[in-house]
Amino acid sequence: MTADQAVARDAPPDIAADAEQPSLAKGVVEAEVTSASGAEGLELARVVPVSGRRWSVPRWLRRTVGPLALLVLWQVLSAGGVLEADILASPGTIAATAGDLVADGTLPSAMLVSLQRVAVGLLLGGVTGVALALASGLSRLGEDLVDATVQMLRSVPWVGVIPLFIIWLGIGEAPKIALISLGVAFHLYLNVYAGIRGVDAQLVEAGNSLGLSRWGLIRHVVLPGALPGAMTGLRYSLATAWLALVFGEQVNADDGLGFLMNQAREFFRTDVIVVCLVVYAILGLIADFLVRTLERLLLQWRPTFTGQ
Repeated sequence: MTADQAVARDAPPDIAADAEQPSLAKGVVEAEVTSASGAEGLELARVVPVSGRRWSVPRWLRRTVGPLALLVLWQVLSAGGVLEADILASPGTIAATAGDLVADGTLPSAMLVSLQRVAVGLLLGGVTGVALALASGLSRLGEDLVDATVQMLRSVPWVGVIPLFIIWLGIGEAPKIALISLGVAFHLYLNVYAGIRGVDAQLVEAGNSLGLSRWGLIRHVVLPGALPGAMTGLRYSLATAWLALVFGEQVNADDGLGFLMNQAREFFRTDVIVVCLVVYAILGLIADFLVRTLERLLLQWRPTFTGQ
């Protein structure tokens, strides 16, 4: 028996285990060397992720496939006589009509008037909806006074109040802006209110534990937590604003996109009607893009799933 073995036998369990570790480590090293020498004849293959093996198509190209296919089908049906001009004009005719309306200034002037109506209605309705949502969401007393009334009014079709707006406000700009404001206010109220009441209660308790005042709690915890809901409400409100504009401009309008559509209806000009509808769609897409951009800037702290 060697001296090291005698020391390891007489030592306590912990010391004996430490004495045996060099021999164990030596065995591990020998095993690694053996496995490495046995793998010298093997070829290592590079692992390629599944996503890297796909042929990637630019996203903008994928998004244009559907609209382009629809336009091609539309043009083919129009050229083949399936779609007659008095039913639906061809894309070529619509493009030529749009060029004429832009050249003589009719379309830009109508777009400017419609944009002004949407902007004013969105501002008034947004301020009203957010103010009511804050009053109802931040206070139980405010909820008791406001929420039941708003929930009752929003169940009434806002298009159905057009006759009342005409009686109350006349046939000028006021009923058109009031109709847009009404549609915007309800969407913002519902989403901002839901965002406030959806804030995690544990975050509120943490803010109270840190000694935040009521205003500090609202500013640093509640309002940032409700911001995603507010952005969703803003997107819905913009879509509703354009829809309300279509109805509002049917009320004795003397300018705007709705006025052009009314004139075109009287003369069965489907090309002009489609041009106005396309402008409505483009303006709506631009507004949605602006809201998405604002959402990315304000909600950088909240990473979300973007698809695979």
